[in-house]
Amino acid sequence: MDRKRKWSVGGGAVLWLLSAHVSVALEVPLDLPQPPTITYESPKNYIIDPRENININCEAKGQPHPSFSWTRNGTHFDVDKDIKVIMKPNSGSLVIDISNGEKVEAYEGIYQCTAHNDHGVAVSNNIVVRQSRSPLWSKERNEPRLVQRGDSLILHCRPPAGLPPPVIFWMDPFFQRLPQNSRVSQVLNGDLYFSNVLMEDARSDYICYARFPYTQTIQQKQPITVRVIDMDAMNETVLASFINETHLFGDAGAVGERKPTFMLPTGTSSTSMVLRGERLQLECIADGLPTPEISWSKDNGVLPEGRFSFQNFKKTLQITEVTETDAGNYRCTAKNSQGDAHHVITVEVKAAPYWTGAPRNLILAPKESGILTCLAGGNPKPKVAWSVNGMPIQNAPNDTSREVRGDTIFLSDVPTGSSAVYQCNASNEFGYLMANAFVNVLAEPPRVLTPPNNVYQVITNNLALLHCASFGSPIPTITWFKDGQTSILNGDPYVLHTNGTLEIHVAQPLHSGKYTCIATNYLGSKENHVYLEVKEPTRILKQPEYKVVQRDRKAVFECKVKHDPTLIPTMVWLKDGGDLPDDDRFVIGADTLTISDVTEADEGTYTCIMNTTLDQDSASATLTVVERPDPPTDLELTDQMERSVQLTWIPGDEHNSPIEKFLIQYEDSLHERGVWVNMTEVPGTKTTARLDLSPYVYYSFRVLALNDVGYSEPSVPSEQYRTSPAKPDDNPSDVEGFGTDPKNLVISWKPLTGLQSNGPYLQYVVSWRQKDLDQEWATVTVENVSQYVVPETPTFVPFEIKVQAINRYGSAPEPQVVEGYSGEDLPSAAPASVKVEAGNDTIAEVSWEPVPMATVHGKLQGYKVYYWREKSLLQEDSEPEEVQVMVFSGNKTEGKVPGLHPYSLYNIQIRVFNGKGEGPQSVTQTFETPEGVPGPPAFLHFTDLSLDSLTLVWGPPKQDNGRLTGFTLKYQPVNNTSELGPMEEMTLPANETKLTLSSLKQSTRYKFYISANTIKGAGPTITEEAVTIIDTAMPSQQVDIATQGWFIGLMCAVALLILVLLIVCFIKRNKGGKYPVKEKEDQHQDPEIQPMKEDDGTFGEYSDTEDHKPLKGSRTPSNGTVKKDDSDDSLVDYGEGGDGQFNEDGSFIGQYSGKKEKDTAEGNESSEAPSPVNAMNSFV
Repeated sequence: MDRKRKWSVGGGAVLWLLSAHVSVALEVPLDLPQPPTITYESPKNYIIDPRENININCEAKGQPHPSFSWTRNGTHFDVDKDIKVIMKPNSGSLVIDISNGEKVEAYEGIYQCTAHNDHGVAVSNNIVVRQSRSPLWSKERNEPRLVQRGDSLILHCRPPAGLPPPVIFWMDPFFQRLPQNSRVSQVLNGDLYFSNVLMEDARSDYICYARFPYTQTIQQKQPITVRVIDMDAMNETVLASFINETHLFGDAGAVGERKPTFMLPTGTSSTSMVLRGERLQLECIADGLPTPEISWSKDNGVLPEGRFSFQNFKKTLQITEVTETDAGNYRCTAKNSQGDAHHVITVEVKAAPYWTGAPRNLILAPKESGILTCLAGGNPKPKVAWSVNGMPIQNAPNDTSREVRGDTIFLSDVPTGSSAVYQCNASNEFGYLMANAFVNVLAEPPRVLTPPNNVYQVITNNLALLHCASFGSPIPTITWFKDGQTSILNGDPYVLHTNGTLEIHVAQPLHSGKYTCIATNYLGSKENHVYLEVKEPTRILKQPEYKVVQRDRKAVFECKVKHDPTLIPTMVWLKDGGDLPDDDRFVIGADTLTISDVTEADEGTYTCIMNTTLDQDSASATLTVVERPDPPTDLELTDQMERSVQLTWIPGDEHNSPIEKFLIQYEDSLHERGVWVNMTEVPGTKTTARLDLSPYVYYSFRVLALNDVGYSEPSVPSEQYRTSPAKPDDNPSDVEGFGTDPKNLVISWKPLTGLQSNGPYLQYVVSWRQKDLDQEWATVTVENVSQYVVPETPTFVPFEIKVQAINRYGSAPEPQVVEGYSGEDLPSAAPASVKVEAGNDTIAEVSWEPVPMATVHGKLQGYKVYYWREKSLLQEDSEPEEVQVMVFSGNKTEGKVPGLHPYSLYNIQIRVFNGKGEGPQSVTQTFETPEGVPGPPAFLHFTDLSLDSLTLVWGPPKQDNGRLTGFTLKYQPVNNTSELGPMEEMTLPANETKLTLSSLKQSTRYKFYISANTIKGAGPTITEEAVTIIDTAMPSQQVDIATQGWFIGLMCAVALLILVLLIVCFIKRNKGGKYPVKEKEDQHQDPEIQPMKEDDGTFGEYSDTEDHKPLKGSRTPSNGTVKKDDSDDSLVDYGEGGDGQFNEDGSFIGQYSGKKEKDTAEGNESSEAPSPVNAMNSFV
């Protein structure tokens, strides 16, 4: 970027390249030269407490560190000449000591601080120092105020003017605030307004208090007495006395209702001015009877959302942070039953100066150009004045590089040493703004201010900001790289800000890595490295769920969370937005919150928050504690009548579970004291019930409430309610007649309860007569029983029976007549003409003649058929089976007897029975069942299995069910995929139970089916499988030769033999045949050399230290190295020039000696094959 471009003076156009000097505020490191900057100062309007020392603050920074001076009321304030004034070291702040009685007034005034060094002068605002004042209330005598009831009234406060203004409130002598409401209230100036006066407003202690905040003093006005009169209730003498003693306030006319009129502000319209940014308060106070209601609106607009509020019982409209849009007409409406009144307040918004673009510090390199702007708004528009180093710019020395155009200063080709501090002052009639901005002319190579190797951690999909704060003059250019790449990071998804910060607006894991920023200007460059780690977000996978828990039970909230594994999570549980109660019943687990023995106090919203150092996630659920409802209360009996009463009650607490119904119970203390009986139920929405009552009962009622948890405890019983006696309403129920003996009739009934008796001395009139005979009713009266036995009755004849209830007050209605029978006797006749015919091999059909009804001697219940198997027709020595019984109800005379055994001899008998028992048996009949199909063969086994034959052995069926005629055998092969081959079938004689099959396929699985036959056909089939192999095979298993032991053993033997042959060939090739040295060595064997190592049993020549594969035509020396040579006979191969040695006889021993002993005594290799064991050890 070309920093030395100029702006055109004639045309007034400014190149856009200069905008960086306008919009970017740079901090100059304190180790570099720079003009002063005011960092802290006292407020413009500084009110001090006269009892404390005066502290006027002025702090500044710069390089070199600035020095300070002050002016007071526009002239130099020599701090050194006033012993009461101290300037703090390295600071411009003043401390004025007034502890020795020095008058504060002497130090009131307008102060201004100046900070200066070699590069410029900065000045503070004008600081107006004034002491806080709390003047005394002027002496005055308050006359009693006389006001008629219903009139309006104003009690003035008029507090003394203080600095700052005091806070006003009305209280009594005991410092208790006087009650205020929509009728009586305090207005903004402190006066107390009554819209209308009531008799209770009369009192003698209306006191206005003023509290001065700085001095924390409270002063009070003299008490005001208010007397209220009622013209209509007072005679002339009393009224004259009041008027002579009291100042009459208000209209003394008759009291009456009236429409509203405005007391404050008066009239129908007024105006109000407010400054922008301040608080607007509009108030309307109206009198009227009844008390008017106040409402507010804005003409042609709405009240500003979020910034307005109503105070003082809606009599005050407050708008905060006023803007120009708040100007307009505000309508206040007062309304009561007599009418309404309106007042319009026109609000005008003015504005003290406010910044729209305050001047900012400017760092320029020599010969660069820049702009200082001072943009301020206000109403009226502020005037802008410039100063440089505290001097009006028009009075400052001429500077050819500077041009002032209203609120802008243009700088071009600034020379070295032209640093300065410029002051901008924007003012109008409502105030002023002043700001310092320095121009620092500096040539400085870049430096990166962001610490190196910073690690930035962000959550996926969040904003990532990588900072590269830098300084240099000219302003450095910032360039970013990632992971050492040469490409510049600028463009989606990267955004490079003017302050050097690199933004990734939606960070992803692929953006993690090392980032490098380079700051460059023409004086040099500087780089810095930072790191970005993009983490997985924290997410609640399973949120806690809404819980409805019964009191004293346990509530468990689950909150399962997923988070980045590199972040340390912290689980926090809250209740209703606050901490959990300090209670051992609350137990926090890894992902649960358990509350034991919950109570109503535990109800609320529970929130789990999973925090990491970067993010959090939360979820909430509500706990509702339910319990059985409280019992109803206040039971009351109303609308009492002979046979009914109204019961009402008040429901108890539902405990978060709606009441479903109420159960009403009663106690009859006359008949069953202490026994509560359910009477009726009513829906849970009702609290009253009309109860039907019975005579001669001492009622007490109670109510139980039912919700989802259960029934409440019973309510307290109601008062006792007694009903008068009456004759019975009902007769006994369940009346019946039956006999327990052939000669009697038992009449029984269900007695009435005490509730049904309706009166004392309950008895029963029992009546009976034989049916179908013209007889009179026989009657007997009994009590305290539930049956009566009539003796000497004919056997099983019908009777008409009735039972009637009576008491002292009369008889129940005529009872219903029921029919009963006298006692039964055993039947006396047996069924005749019994016939039996076998329908098939398991069912027989039987029939008989019914017995005469006269011989039944009771109610015919049916017939019982007794039958049993005498023997099998095949087995003469078989034992008879147990007798079986079939019952045929009613007057049935035929039926079928199932479940018989085929080919058997059966006996059968029949008896008739009634309620008393069974009659004599019929003549025994005998019948035979025909043959049936046999059962399955008892078993099927296989023996003598070979490659192409096997023997089948089977057993005859356990149930022949007839004469066997033979067996049917079927078989077919089954391949490896369980597919079936062609079926072969054979018929075998009945006396044969063994068969050998030959010419079968070798090593083949076969499936066999066999069944037995009678003349009725074939019985069930049994199935087995077998395999044709040499060894005995398990039946019913599929056999694969690859899984047989003999086959596996054979294959292993062949593999082992091949391995041994390969090893022998390998050893022979490795040795290369016999050689002379070896022959001599064989002849002179050292007896001390052991042929085998005792520790592991391996041969020394092929010890485990030689586990190297030699190259073709080479040997492996004892030192483990491999020597290469083209000749198999070279001595080099055997250790010459190495560690090899010769024995006394000149034999070469280098190959067979070393750190480990070697063994060469293996026998004559020329005549014996190498040992397989030795060969195997060569691979160890």
